[in-house]
Amino acid sequence: MRTIAEFEAAARGRLDPVHYDYFAGGAQDEITLRENETAFQHLRLVPRVLRGSDKRDLSIELLGTPSSMPILVAPTAFHRLAHPDGELATARAAARAGTIMIVSMAATTAIEDIAAAAREAAPDPGLWFQLYLQPDLEFTEAIVRRAEAAGVKAFVVTVDSPVLGRRERDDRNAFHDLPPGLAVENLRNLGENRSGGNASHVREIVMSAGLNWDHIAWLRSKTKLPVLIKGLLHAEDARLAVHHGVAGIVVSNHGGRQLDTVPATIDVLPEIAAAVGGALPVLLDGGIRRGTDVVKALALGADAVGVGRPIVWGLAAGGREGVSEVLDLLRDDFDQALALCGGRHPADLTPDQVRR
Repeated sequence: MRTIAEFEAAARGRLDPVHYDYFAGGAQDEITLRENETAFQHLRLVPRVLRGSDKRDLSIELLGTPSSMPILVAPTAFHRLAHPDGELATARAAARAGTIMIVSMAATTAIEDIAAAAREAAPDPGLWFQLYLQPDLEFTEAIVRRAEAAGVKAFVVTVDSPVLGRRERDDRNAFHDLPPGLAVENLRNLGENRSGGNASHVREIVMSAGLNWDHIAWLRSKTKLPVLIKGLLHAEDARLAVHHGVAGIVVSNHGGRQLDTVPATIDVLPEIAAAVGGALPVLLDGGIRRGTDVVKALALGADAVGVGRPIVWGLAAGGREGVSEVLDLLRDDFDQALALCGGRHPADLTPDQVRR
């Protein structure tokens, strides 16, 4: 397969239609879901020429974690809905590609097993952990300790979910829970003994409308690992992130799955990058389907991008090999686009190379 669209078509043919809708769908009328992709199509690249470099170096380093390219695996839940090997296959493929995988707190495989699978492909894989801060902070700390013990190198806190967005495809399909045999494994066997509960019980993720900057400070006090926040769309929140000492931010609208009609991430990236002013790394996810999308995001101020649904399509279409093919496809596509824009390294891309 030569495009992400072809991987999605193959995945759709293999997935239960209800599960396809879960992965593919967005909030309400799915306006933001569509605009995440179409916004890239409204941007034009302006290449530079005669720069005299026949070899390119795609590698970057983010907060002490090296990556072979500025294309990361964004956190997505429930990979075992897409393939029996689930997050194990994704982790092996990401480690094999030498890129960072941000493991979802809502993974259907435990973080210890994901880390072990990644180490089969690379001795020191780049694993970060996506976290929903829970109202029960003692329980949250138990999750943090578990992830640290597994060897993750950063925490990415999702901050755009005070409540769960309304996903009407899931409502129509009555899909509101995992099928028998699957669970959010990172929430198993945590904090149950002190409350007298069943040690095999799996707690549910609770959205917290009371989340504020004090909770981010609390987390930073509990771990020595870098803490990024994911889900920023407003420049003032980016300034506050710098003020409050977070290690990095992810410009994200949750793949169009939370509040519909918010802007596409690429449309707000320039003002957020300007607000941060290089004080910390800026990542972006949402709508990345081509190497040219990666070039546009980097030129407009992102240090790296995350891909979510394309990884799931590769997983559903071909397991670990499918994820590897998606990552290789995006790497090659980005390398070609970078060369055609006159760049040797991702840092060579500049805002003047993108126009509306």
